[in-house]
Amino acid sequence: MRTTTVVVGAGQSGLAMSRCLTERSVDHVVLERNEVANSWRRERWDSLRLLTPNWQCRLPGHAYEGDDPDGFMSAGGVVEFLAEYAKKIAAPVMSGTTVSSVRQATDGYLVTTDQGEWKCATVVLASGAFNVPSVPSFAAAVPPGVSTLTAMDYRNPGQLSEGGVMVVGASATGVQIAAELRRSGREVVMSVGEHVRGPRMYRGRDIHWWMEAAGVLDERYDEVDDIVRARRVPSMQLAGSDDRASFDLNALTSTGVKLAGRLAGINDGNAQFSGSLRNKCELADLKLGRLLGVIDEWASENGLDESVPAPHRFEPTVVDASPRLGLDLKRGEIETIVWATGFRPDYSWLDVDVLDQKGMIRHDGGIAESPGLYLLGCPFLRRRKSSFMDGSRADAEDLIEALAAYLDGRPPPARARR
Repeated sequence: MRTTTVVVGAGQSGLAMSRCLTERSVDHVVLERNEVANSWRRERWDSLRLLTPNWQCRLPGHAYEGDDPDGFMSAGGVVEFLAEYAKKIAAPVMSGTTVSSVRQATDGYLVTTDQGEWKCATVVLASGAFNVPSVPSFAAAVPPGVSTLTAMDYRNPGQLSEGGVMVVGASATGVQIAAELRRSGREVVMSVGEHVRGPRMYRGRDIHWWMEAAGVLDERYDEVDDIVRARRVPSMQLAGSDDRASFDLNALTSTGVKLAGRLAGINDGNAQFSGSLRNKCELADLKLGRLLGVIDEWASENGLDESVPAPHRFEPTVVDASPRLGLDLKRGEIETIVWATGFRPDYSWLDVDVLDQKGMIRHDGGIAESPGLYLLGCPFLRRRKSSFMDGSRADAEDLIEALAAYLDGRPPPARARR
């Protein structure tokens, strides 16, 4: 089978690129191992909602049109939104098609699947960056009496035994799961490393409204000093709840969640925590102050100071005078460990020499080092909002320019040149 472009993955990024390809009259196929929006169907916990407000759900030629623009979509709502979009744009999705290999051929690429082979000039990798849970190697040292699961496996508190829980990781995922488990009546210890603190509301408006208006979310990958580090920054501690509550560490500790430092290892059944908890929290507080300063400056420059509440700052993160440095996992205080330690992509099927030593694709803003190969759906791919739905839209609209130029034999647009 032949086509000009193969898109791997029918999530928000793959569908966004499909729409852009259709607009350029580029024949293509979207290969999906399960169904449209598969990860939202099968790899999310029950109560999850988007971190971004509904009004920010935008894809090329499509946007949220419901009656709750300031609300937050559930996982099921995202599935419906993406399924509706796929139907609207008549995306040529081949569901139930697993890609086993992508390799270079004399005139482009050969994509091998369990449904046959595709020959194409270009490939867009839109399978996402959150395919495999990233769990530390010392997880193997957890005592036999303690159950473990990852954030990808977690669904609700009913899965867990009635005992205490240690949640490892303090990004958006970690704080939401910790809060839900605490509400269920369990004792919760949260292991905290690097994190990004953020309020849900600031000066009367959603923090995402401010970050979009002030240009924070549109900051480009070639405008930051260290893009490698920027791509590894944890997600902001936010949640999409009806009461628009903040989910920072102070909110958690006020409900009884206990904080510990970064989990550094497990030795003979003893969890060992780093002594850097206070420093990590102070750094997160400092970064939050800088963000709010950027917002306040933008508000003043654009004449909003008269129409919104005055600037304010949030209380510093409260940390115990002597945070615990260890926890005996054999004593029964902790029955379950939830690894909310992030994810990594799975490119085991990519037989093209573009992977670095850590298994990440070498690319410049989504243009891989192999001609005709493109990447979508990764954190800070081209701009700070790349991992959000609206970021998929913007990144796809950028990369279609580079892909079209490649097909025409022209140099890539100046902004995309390596």
